[in-house]
Amino acid sequence: MTESLIRRARVIDGTGAPWFRADVRIAAGRIAAVGPDLPVAGARVVEAGDRYLAPGFIDAHCHDDAAFLREPTRPEKVLQGVTTVVVGNCSFSLYPARPASAEALRLHFSGLLGETAPDEVFDSLDAYRSTLHGRGIGPNLVSLVGHAALRLAAMGYDDRPATPAEVAAMVALLDAQLAAGAAGLSLGLVYPPSAYAEAPEMTALAETVRRHGRVLAAHVRSYEAGLVGAVDEFLGLLRASGAAGLLSHLQSAGRPNWGGVPKAIARLEAARAEGLDVSFDMYPYPAGSSYMLQLLPPEAQAGGLAPLLARLHDPAERAALRDWVERGPADPHAAQSKISLIGWANVLVSGVGAPGLKRFEGLRMDAAAAEAGLDPFDLMVRFVEDDAGQTAIVMFQLDEADLRAACTHCLHMFGSDGLPRPGTRPHPRAYGTFPRVIGKLARADGWFGLEEGVRRMTSMPAGRFGLADRGVLRPGLAADLVLFADDTIDRATFADPVQMPHGITDVWVAGEAVVEDGAVTGRLPGRVLCGPPSITG
Repeated sequence: MTESLIRRARVIDGTGAPWFRADVRIAAGRIAAVGPDLPVAGARVVEAGDRYLAPGFIDAHCHDDAAFLREPTRPEKVLQGVTTVVVGNCSFSLYPARPASAEALRLHFSGLLGETAPDEVFDSLDAYRSTLHGRGIGPNLVSLVGHAALRLAAMGYDDRPATPAEVAAMVALLDAQLAAGAAGLSLGLVYPPSAYAEAPEMTALAETVRRHGRVLAAHVRSYEAGLVGAVDEFLGLLRASGAAGLLSHLQSAGRPNWGGVPKAIARLEAARAEGLDVSFDMYPYPAGSSYMLQLLPPEAQAGGLAPLLARLHDPAERAALRDWVERGPADPHAAQSKISLIGWANVLVSGVGAPGLKRFEGLRMDAAAAEAGLDPFDLMVRFVEDDAGQTAIVMFQLDEADLRAACTHCLHMFGSDGLPRPGTRPHPRAYGTFPRVIGKLARADGWFGLEEGVRRMTSMPAGRFGLADRGVLRPGLAADLVLFADDTIDRATFADPVQMPHGITDVWVAGEAVVEDGAVTGRLPGRVLCGPPSITG
């Protein structure tokens, strides 16, 4: 491996400390030295000029599980300076499957990220990792175990409490994946079948996470009026199990609920003062993204897609679902309807697989319905039927003040929550999250200093996921590095989301250049990184 010397860089070390001028030498995949006037002999020299050199960025929350199988170089990630991603979030992972659950898991994953092939579902982390390493990957990958895969393997899509035997089966499956190096478990408590879990099941799984010294991540049960209660449920789970926790994409959705983030943060601060180990991630955009099925209540999806379609074809059930979607539940304490909060005009169709519906990509649901000559609810049903529930959407639902409160809090780290689907119009966060932090948030809007923004993308997520040799620019650690200019900006927009950023010029993974002079090199030095050493007896 060729040694490299990055000369006279503005070094941001990832700790939040002010930048300083230094040379950085890379050898054998590691940071060999940091200091002034390092010897050049035998090294490829990169003159940094006025560019900044930082640890490679870590995407603390994304959904690139299948994308790594299809496009191993991950160009939209490395061109943002991302050298490590965390997948398996919100209960969605491509493993572990049993022969009887593999098709259900494939369909479940397809719902969020489009058609998933049978050979993209695996029986274990070992099998997934072996396939990735056999093909090669550009950035590193850290994987959480998706709760849905465990539940599907143990009990299918049933909307009921798990029996003790089913809980034991889930615990055994989870234990094996954590022993193999998974970084933790993710819950997705608005996404069936994870949404059907009750406290005894979740506590047993969380205790397994704690025994291995890993992290429990959660898409909590509500980000609307029930946000504080959902945060309390998650904190209660951490309290009962002793597990470390990461609350996924903290937000308060829908205008009637704006202002809820500070209240949720107050709960997290109180829990930290009590001694609970909890933090959260969030993306830097005022809109979220998911799939069309999230517009329907979880209980309507019990059993999977076929029973849902049967309900939608029954006139009485269809009328009841229309009323729930457009007016909200009669019970003010029940889960709220997205459409009742934000309206059809704030839902953008972003990803469609069915050729007959492809023309609606990039349109808001009200405009798409007018073009189709349908009521918006009836168009939604057509998407569910013809696109097999796999339609991706963007929802404009968040308040800028809430977003700033989340992204500037000391417990926060950045994750893109990107939903990669080639050939569609995804949320721009998949292409712009990390340069947006450097440019818009730090430099233009002054939400925090550049060094603090970098810390939230490097050492903070590295610590959360037990990546002891990454996240800080220090001799002896892995040479995952990013070199970027002072004028770095994101260029992806909601109107034109598939746009690479400007200003990130060079990126190294384990000392190999995956981006050089602004171009992807095609090299595949990444690895599936294991969680911290297991502490289970």
